[in-house]
Amino acid sequence: MTPFRLTRLLPKDATGADLRADVRHGLTSTPKTLPPKWFYDAHGSELFKKITELAVYYPTRAEDEILAASAAEIAAETGARTLVELGSGAYSEKTRHLLDALPGLHTYVPVDVSESALRQAGQALLVERPFLRVHAMIADFTGTLVLPETPGPRLVAFLGSTIGNLLPAERAVFLASVRDLLAPGDCLLLGTDLVKDPSVLVAAYDNAPTSDFNKNVLSVINRELGADFDLDAFDHAVLWDVAQEWIEMRLRSRTEQTVKIPALDLAVDFAEGEELRTEISAKFRLPSLVNELSSCGLELSHWFTTPAAQFGLALASPSL
Repeated sequence: MTPFRLTRLLPKDATGADLRADVRHGLTSTPKTLPPKWFYDAHGSELFKKITELAVYYPTRAEDEILAASAAEIAAETGARTLVELGSGAYSEKTRHLLDALPGLHTYVPVDVSESALRQAGQALLVERPFLRVHAMIADFTGTLVLPETPGPRLVAFLGSTIGNLLPAERAVFLASVRDLLAPGDCLLLGTDLVKDPSVLVAAYDNAPTSDFNKNVLSVINRELGADFDLDAFDHAVLWDVAQEWIEMRLRSRTEQTVKIPALDLAVDFAEGEELRTEISAKFRLPSLVNELSSCGLELSHWFTTPAAQFGLALASPSL
Protein backbone atom coordinates (compact mmCIF):
# COMPACT_ATOMS: atom_id res chain seq x y z
CA MET A 1 0.00 0.00 0.00
CA THR A 2 1.31 3.49 -0.88
CA PRO A 3 1.76 5.93 2.05
CA PHE A 4 -1.12 8.14 0.81
CA ARG A 5 -4.30 6.89 -0.79
CA LEU A 6 -7.49 8.79 -1.61
CA THR A 7 -10.87 7.14 -2.10
CA ARG A 8 -13.87 9.11 -3.35
CA LEU A 9 -17.25 7.95 -2.07
CA LEU A 10 -19.05 11.08 -3.26
CA PRO A 11 -19.75 11.89 -6.91
CA LYS A 12 -17.77 14.92 -8.11
CA ASP A 13 -20.94 16.99 -8.46
CA ALA A 14 -22.35 15.90 -5.07
CA THR A 15 -21.44 19.12 -3.24
CA GLY A 16 -23.20 21.35 -5.76
CA ALA A 17 -26.26 19.11 -5.85
CA ASP A 18 -26.45 19.04 -2.05
CA LEU A 19 -26.15 22.82 -1.84
CA ARG A 20 -28.96 23.33 -4.33
CA ALA A 21 -31.18 20.84 -2.51
CA ASP A 22 -30.46 22.32 0.93
CA VAL A 23 -31.04 25.90 -0.20
CA ARG A 24 -34.29 25.09 -2.00
CA HIS A 25 -35.62 23.04 0.90
CA GLY A 26 -34.44 25.36 3.67
CA LEU A 27 -35.52 28.68 2.14
CA THR A 28 -38.98 27.41 1.18
CA SER A 29 -39.62 25.97 4.66
CA THR A 30 -41.34 27.69 7.57
CA PRO A 31 -39.35 28.78 9.47
CA LYS A 32 -36.47 29.18 7.04
CA THR A 33 -33.28 27.22 7.78
CA LEU A 34 -29.88 26.42 6.27
CA PRO A 35 -27.48 23.70 7.48
CA PRO A 36 -24.22 24.97 9.01
CA LYS A 37 -21.97 22.88 6.77
CA TRP A 38 -22.25 25.62 4.11
CA PHE A 39 -20.32 28.10 6.29
CA TYR A 40 -17.10 26.29 5.48
CA ASP A 41 -15.76 27.39 2.14
CA ALA A 42 -12.12 28.56 2.17
CA HIS A 43 -13.06 32.01 3.49
CA GLY A 44 -15.42 30.54 6.06
CA SER A 45 -12.70 28.24 7.34
CA GLU A 46 -10.39 31.24 7.77
CA LEU A 47 -13.13 33.09 9.66
CA PHE A 48 -13.70 30.11 11.93
CA LYS A 49 -10.01 29.93 12.75
CA LYS A 50 -10.21 33.55 13.91
CA ILE A 51 -13.20 32.65 16.09
CA THR A 52 -11.23 29.87 17.80
CA GLU A 53 -8.62 32.47 18.80
CA LEU A 54 -11.16 34.64 20.65
CA ALA A 55 -10.91 34.66 24.44
CA VAL A 56 -14.68 34.08 24.72
CA TYR A 57 -14.64 31.07 22.39
CA TYR A 58 -13.61 28.29 24.75
CA PRO A 59 -14.59 24.98 22.99
CA THR A 60 -11.51 24.55 20.79
CA ARG A 61 -9.06 25.36 23.60
CA ALA A 62 -10.94 23.22 26.12
CA GLU A 63 -11.00 20.17 23.84
CA ASP A 64 -7.33 20.63 23.00
CA GLU A 65 -6.53 20.82 26.73
CA ILE A 66 -8.37 17.55 27.38
CA LEU A 67 -6.65 15.76 24.51
CA ALA A 68 -3.22 16.99 25.56
CA ALA A 69 -3.84 15.66 29.08
CA SER A 70 -5.67 12.45 28.19
CA ALA A 71 -4.33 11.22 24.84
CA ALA A 72 -1.95 8.75 26.47
CA GLU A 73 -4.78 7.25 28.53
CA ILE A 74 -7.03 7.08 25.47
CA ALA A 75 -4.25 5.34 23.55
CA ALA A 76 -3.63 2.85 26.35
CA GLU A 77 -7.34 2.09 26.66
CA THR A 78 -7.97 1.63 22.94
CA GLY A 79 -4.69 0.24 21.63
CA ALA A 80 -5.80 1.62 18.27
CA ARG A 81 -3.88 0.66 15.14
CA THR A 82 -6.25 2.66 12.93
CA LEU A 83 -7.44 6.20 13.69
CA VAL A 84 -10.53 7.33 11.76
CA GLU A 85 -11.35 11.04 12.01
CA LEU A 86 -14.80 12.12 10.84
CA GLY A 87 -14.99 15.66 9.47
CA SER A 88 -11.22 15.88 9.66
CA GLY A 89 -10.72 19.10 7.69
CA ALA A 90 -7.16 20.41 7.86
CA TYR A 91 -4.48 18.63 9.87
CA SER A 92 -4.94 20.03 13.40
CA GLU A 93 -3.19 20.09 16.75
CA LYS A 94 -5.97 17.92 18.17
CA THR A 95 -5.20 15.22 15.62
CA ARG A 96 -1.50 15.48 16.45
CA HIS A 97 -2.20 14.72 20.13
CA LEU A 98 -3.82 11.42 19.19
CA LEU A 99 -1.22 10.48 16.56
CA ASP A 100 1.61 11.20 18.98
CA ALA A 101 0.01 9.05 21.68
CA LEU A 102 -0.55 5.98 19.48
CA PRO A 103 2.89 4.40 18.93
CA GLY A 104 1.39 1.31 17.31
CA LEU A 105 -0.72 3.29 14.84
CA HIS A 106 -0.70 1.76 11.36
CA THR A 107 -3.20 3.85 9.38
CA TYR A 108 -4.90 7.23 9.68
CA VAL A 109 -8.25 7.56 7.87
CA PRO A 110 -9.39 11.20 7.57
CA VAL A 111 -12.97 11.58 6.29
CA ASP A 112 -14.15 14.87 4.80
CA VAL A 113 -16.12 16.23 1.85
CA SER A 114 -13.22 18.48 0.81
CA GLU A 115 -10.66 16.81 -1.45
CA SER A 116 -8.30 19.79 -1.17
CA ALA A 117 -8.35 19.68 2.64
CA LEU A 118 -7.66 15.94 2.61
CA ARG A 119 -4.75 16.25 0.18
CA GLN A 120 -3.26 19.14 2.15
CA ALA A 121 -3.55 17.24 5.42
CA GLY A 122 -2.14 14.07 3.87
CA GLN A 123 0.91 15.87 2.50
CA ALA A 124 1.63 17.50 5.86
CA LEU A 125 1.30 14.17 7.63
CA LEU A 126 3.66 12.34 5.32
CA VAL A 127 6.35 14.98 5.81
CA GLU A 128 6.11 14.61 9.59
CA ARG A 129 5.34 10.88 9.74
CA PRO A 130 6.74 9.11 6.66
CA PHE A 131 6.01 5.64 8.07
CA LEU A 132 2.30 6.31 8.65
CA ARG A 133 -0.20 5.13 6.04
CA VAL A 134 -2.94 7.63 5.24
CA HIS A 135 -6.13 6.49 3.50
CA ALA A 136 -8.26 9.60 2.99
CA MET A 137 -11.97 9.28 2.24
CA ILE A 138 -13.97 11.91 0.33
CA ALA A 139 -17.31 11.22 1.98
CA ASP A 140 -20.18 12.74 3.93
CA PHE A 141 -19.99 11.24 7.40
CA THR A 142 -23.72 11.82 7.93
CA GLY A 143 -24.48 9.45 5.06
CA THR A 144 -23.69 5.80 4.54
CA LEU A 145 -20.00 5.30 5.21
CA VAL A 146 -17.87 2.28 4.37
CA LEU A 147 -14.42 2.31 5.93
CA PRO A 148 -11.40 0.78 4.19
CA GLU A 149 -9.90 -2.49 5.34
CA THR A 150 -7.33 -1.51 7.96
CA PRO A 151 -5.86 -3.19 11.03
CA GLY A 152 -7.87 -3.13 14.23
CA PRO A 153 -8.63 -2.08 16.77
CA ARG A 154 -9.95 1.18 15.33
CA LEU A 155 -10.59 4.47 17.11
CA VAL A 156 -13.24 6.62 15.41
CA ALA A 157 -12.87 10.27 16.47
CA PHE A 158 -15.62 12.84 16.03
CA LEU A 159 -14.28 16.01 17.62
CA GLY A 160 -15.14 19.70 17.92
CA SER A 161 -18.64 19.07 19.33
CA THR A 162 -19.88 18.84 15.73
CA ILE A 163 -22.38 16.31 17.09
CA GLY A 164 -24.16 19.33 18.59
CA ASN A 165 -25.00 20.67 15.12
CA LEU A 166 -27.34 17.73 14.56
CA LEU A 167 -30.94 17.69 15.72
CA PRO A 168 -31.77 14.94 18.25
CA ALA A 169 -33.28 12.62 15.61
CA GLU A 170 -30.28 13.22 13.34
CA ARG A 171 -27.90 12.48 16.23
CA ALA A 172 -29.63 9.15 16.83
CA VAL A 173 -29.27 8.15 13.17
CA PHE A 174 -25.65 9.26 13.10
CA LEU A 175 -24.64 7.48 16.31
CA ALA A 176 -26.37 4.30 15.17
CA SER A 177 -24.46 4.45 11.88
CA VAL A 178 -21.16 4.88 13.75
CA ARG A 179 -22.07 1.93 15.96
CA ASP A 180 -22.51 -0.16 12.81
CA LEU A 181 -18.93 0.71 11.78
CA LEU A 182 -17.44 -0.59 15.03
CA ALA A 183 -16.24 -4.15 15.53
CA PRO A 184 -15.61 -5.62 18.98
CA GLY A 185 -12.60 -3.81 20.45
CA ASP A 186 -13.19 -0.62 18.42
CA CYS A 187 -14.07 2.68 20.13
CA LEU A 188 -15.70 6.05 19.45
CA LEU A 189 -14.16 9.25 20.82
CA LEU A 190 -16.84 11.95 20.86
CA GLY A 191 -16.30 15.66 21.61
CA THR A 192 -19.21 17.33 23.40
CA ASP A 193 -19.74 20.89 24.60
CA LEU A 194 -21.44 20.98 27.99
CA VAL A 195 -24.34 22.96 29.47
CA LYS A 196 -23.10 25.96 31.45
CA ASP A 197 -24.04 29.54 32.34
CA PRO A 198 -26.02 30.91 29.35
CA SER A 199 -24.03 34.16 29.43
CA VAL A 200 -20.84 32.19 28.75
CA LEU A 201 -22.50 30.26 25.93
CA VAL A 202 -24.02 33.32 24.24
CA ALA A 203 -20.75 35.28 24.45
CA ALA A 204 -18.95 32.50 22.56
CA TYR A 205 -21.27 33.01 19.57
CA ASP A 206 -22.37 36.66 19.80
CA ASN A 207 -19.35 38.60 18.53
CA ALA A 208 -18.16 40.32 15.35
CA PRO A 209 -16.06 37.45 13.91
CA THR A 210 -18.94 35.02 14.38
CA SER A 211 -21.30 37.52 12.73
CA ASP A 212 -19.03 37.53 9.66
CA PHE A 213 -18.86 33.73 9.76
CA ASN A 214 -22.65 33.48 9.97
CA LYS A 215 -23.21 35.80 7.03
CA ASN A 216 -20.65 33.89 4.97
CA VAL A 217 -23.30 31.30 4.18
CA LEU A 218 -25.08 34.01 2.17
CA SER A 219 -21.84 34.76 0.31
CA VAL A 220 -21.54 31.07 -0.58
CA ILE A 221 -25.07 31.04 -2.01
CA ASN A 222 -24.40 34.26 -3.93
CA ARG A 223 -21.24 32.84 -5.47
CA GLU A 224 -22.40 29.30 -6.18
CA LEU A 225 -26.03 29.91 -7.13
CA GLY A 226 -25.94 33.47 -8.44
CA ALA A 227 -28.13 34.80 -5.61
CA ASP A 228 -28.34 38.49 -4.74
CA PHE A 229 -28.30 38.39 -0.92
CA ASP A 230 -27.29 41.76 0.52
CA LEU A 231 -25.26 40.77 3.59
CA ASP A 232 -25.79 44.20 5.14
CA ALA A 233 -29.55 43.62 5.04
CA PHE A 234 -29.25 40.89 7.69
CA ASP A 235 -28.23 41.02 11.34
CA HIS A 236 -26.47 38.23 13.22
CA ALA A 237 -28.65 36.94 16.07
CA VAL A 238 -27.87 34.45 18.85
CA LEU A 239 -30.19 32.93 21.43
CA TRP A 240 -30.05 30.25 24.10
CA ASP A 241 -33.01 27.83 23.89
CA VAL A 242 -33.56 26.85 27.52
CA ALA A 243 -35.92 23.97 26.74
CA GLN A 244 -33.72 22.35 24.09
CA GLU A 245 -30.43 23.36 25.74
CA TRP A 246 -28.86 24.57 22.55
CA ILE A 247 -27.53 27.78 21.04
CA GLU A 248 -29.22 28.96 17.85
CA MET A 249 -27.54 31.24 15.34
CA ARG A 250 -29.86 33.13 13.07
CA LEU A 251 -29.80 35.82 10.41
CA ARG A 252 -32.52 38.43 10.94
CA SER A 253 -33.82 40.41 7.96
CA ARG A 254 -33.52 44.13 8.63
CA THR A 255 -36.26 44.97 6.14
CA GLU A 256 -38.93 43.45 3.94
CA GLN A 257 -37.07 42.12 0.92
CA THR A 258 -37.02 39.55 -1.88
CA VAL A 259 -33.89 37.56 -2.69
CA LYS A 260 -33.51 36.02 -6.15
CA ILE A 261 -31.60 32.75 -6.67
CA PRO A 262 -31.32 32.27 -10.45
CA ALA A 263 -29.72 28.81 -10.33
CA LEU A 264 -32.87 27.55 -8.60
CA ASP A 265 -35.30 29.80 -10.49
CA LEU A 266 -36.40 30.85 -7.02
CA ALA A 267 -37.44 34.12 -5.38
CA VAL A 268 -37.49 34.13 -1.58
CA ASP A 269 -39.48 36.72 0.37
CA PHE A 270 -38.33 37.89 3.81
CA ALA A 271 -40.53 39.95 6.12
CA GLU A 272 -38.92 42.65 8.23
CA GLY A 273 -37.55 40.93 11.34
CA GLU A 274 -37.95 37.44 9.87
CA GLU A 275 -35.21 35.05 10.98
CA LEU A 276 -33.32 32.38 9.08
CA ARG A 277 -31.80 29.71 11.35
CA THR A 278 -28.29 28.79 10.24
CA GLU A 279 -27.03 26.64 13.13
CA ILE A 280 -27.94 24.87 16.31
CA SER A 281 -25.19 23.97 18.74
CA ALA A 282 -26.55 21.56 21.34
CA LYS A 283 -24.91 21.43 24.75
CA PHE A 284 -24.86 18.20 26.73
CA ARG A 285 -25.18 16.83 30.25
CA LEU A 286 -23.44 13.58 31.04
CA PRO A 287 -26.55 11.55 32.11
CA SER A 288 -28.48 12.44 28.95
CA LEU A 289 -25.41 11.78 26.78
CA VAL A 290 -25.04 8.32 28.34
CA ASN A 291 -28.68 7.64 27.50
CA GLU A 292 -28.23 8.79 23.89
CA LEU A 293 -25.21 6.57 23.44
CA SER A 294 -26.91 3.60 25.09
CA SER A 295 -29.99 3.90 22.89
CA CYS A 296 -27.70 3.59 19.85
CA GLY A 297 -25.82 0.53 21.11
CA LEU A 298 -22.83 2.35 22.59
CA GLU A 299 -21.56 2.12 26.15
CA LEU A 300 -19.58 4.91 27.80
CA SER A 301 -16.28 3.58 29.12
CA HIS A 302 -14.35 6.77 29.98
CA TRP A 303 -15.28 10.41 30.46
CA PHE A 304 -12.67 13.16 30.20
CA THR A 305 -13.39 16.80 30.99
CA THR A 306 -11.73 20.06 31.98
CA PRO A 307 -11.50 21.12 35.65
CA ALA A 308 -14.19 23.72 35.02
CA ALA A 309 -16.39 21.14 33.22
CA GLN A 310 -16.57 23.31 30.09
CA PHE A 311 -16.21 20.49 27.60
CA GLY A 312 -16.20 16.70 27.61
CA LEU A 313 -14.72 13.82 25.63
CA ALA A 314 -16.66 10.56 25.73
CA LEU A 315 -14.92 7.30 24.95
CA ALA A 316 -17.51 4.66 24.09
CA SER A 317 -17.49 1.11 22.77
CA PRO A 318 -20.14 -1.19 21.26
CA SER A 319 -22.51 -2.60 23.84
CA LEU A 320 -22.20 -6.32 24.41
